This record gives sequence, structure tokens and C-alpha cells, in this order.
Amino acid sequence: MGNAVRPQRRAILTGGIAAASAAVLTACSSKTGAADTAKAANVGAASPSPQAAPRPDSAGTAYARLLDGNKRWVSGKLQHPDQDPARRAAVAPEQKPYGVIVSCIDSRVPPELVFDTGIGDLFVIRTGGQVVQPVVVGSVEYGPLTAGSPLIVVLGHQNCGAIKAAYKAIKDGESLPGNLQSIVEALRPAYKDIAKTKHADPVDAMIRAHANRTAADLRSNAALAPLVKKGDLSVVSAYYSLDTGRVETLTGAPSA
Repeated sequence: MGNAVRPQRRAILTGGIAAASAAVLTACSSKTGAADTAKAANVGAASPSPQAAPRPDSAGTAYARLLDGNKRWVSGKLQHPDQDPARRAAVAPEQKPYGVIVSCIDSRVPPELVFDTGIGDLFVIRTGGQVVQPVVVGSVEYGPLTAGSPLIVVLGHQNCGAIKAAYKAIKDGESLPGNLQSIVEALRPAYKDIAKTKHADPVDAMIRAHANRTAADLRSNAALAPLVKKGDLSVVSAYYSLDTGRVETLTGAPSA
């Protein structure tokens, strides 16, 4: 009888051990599964963007910040600073951009990317051929006069379609349809500037001349000139290369 009981006890013990092992394995599997689930949940989650340094307090430091961002754009090492919900919430009550960018509507020239900036860093004004008229000038004035922005950058760019069309229209004595002709007329002074001498690429010369002329006009603007004279504002003309992504300073670079 003792021999009959022994196998039964062995079976009970074996079954108990198996059940215990299964429980342990289930618990481990459950923990591993939870960890995997948590890990999977974090995959692709947006990490906070790096926070930019404090707001530049002068035109020199503001322009240096922009050029540093442009170097990252050229090299492909973008930081995308201040582009997260925390920054969005921080600037919701008030904005104090450190720069104003006057650029073309061209889809290949997005200033916030070209300078690798974040939310609340720049006032960006875009028109065909970065043409400025009274309403646009008022928008440019808004930054320095209301937010204390110490820097304005007039950004021309390579292969500008608006300036190319204007150059051809003026050269051929033709008119463009609709309100496009108003852009041509605004660009006529730049055409006259470059028509005085021969250029290997007259359209590119006109792009640069127009950026320089626009910056000069803004420096002498009745509302902005006093700020420029005091050193509280700098107006820079610059040129963006579509080929390389690099921003080249033309005139008015502020000292650091």
C-alpha cells in the first residue's frame, strides 16, 4: 500500500511544481509584456525640442543667432528649437520676436527653416519679390515699434520668379496681368540700378540690388530711422542660395 501511495504523492508534487512554475512564468511574461507595451507606447512619442538661448538683446546677437541657425540648415543638423507645446504655451500671452524677416513668397524659402528658429522668434513678412508697399512697411514697423525687435533682415533669393518676370517685362516693354504689374513697378528702381552696367546674370544682379535698395529705404523710414541712429535697430540685406541653403550678408551687418 505504501508503494501505491508513493507514485500518487509524486504526481501531486510534480503537478504542484508544474503549476508553480507556470505561475512564475506567467508573472514574468506579464511583466515583460507590460514593459514591452510601455516601450512601444514611447516609440515615436514627441520629445521636447531643445530650448533656444535667451532672447537676443541686440541686433548683433540676434543676427548671430540667425546665422548659426542657417549653418545648421546648410549642414542638415537642425535643432528645431522652441517648437513644442511648452513653447507654444509660454508665448501665448505675449510675443517678443527678436527679428523681422522680409522675404519672398517663394515656397523654397521658408525663413523659419532657413534660420532654424522656433515659435515666437520671428515676425515673417512675405510678398512677391519681397516688395514693400505702405501696408507691408507698417507690418515691418510693427516688430521694432511694438515688440522692440532689434533686427530686420531683407532676404532676397536666387532664381526669384517675381524679379525674373519683372526684369523681362521691363526690358521688353510689356505689362503683366492684374495686380502683378504693381510688383513690376515696385521693382523698376532696382532694374534701373542694374541697367547702368553690364552683368553676367542681370536677374541675379537685380535680386541683390532690390534687397539692398529695400534695406536702405527701411533704414531711412521716418519711424525706423531714429532707432537705427540710436543703435537700437539694424536693417540687413541678405541673399539666400537655393543651391546651397546658405544666407549671404549683403549690407548692414551689425557688430556683435
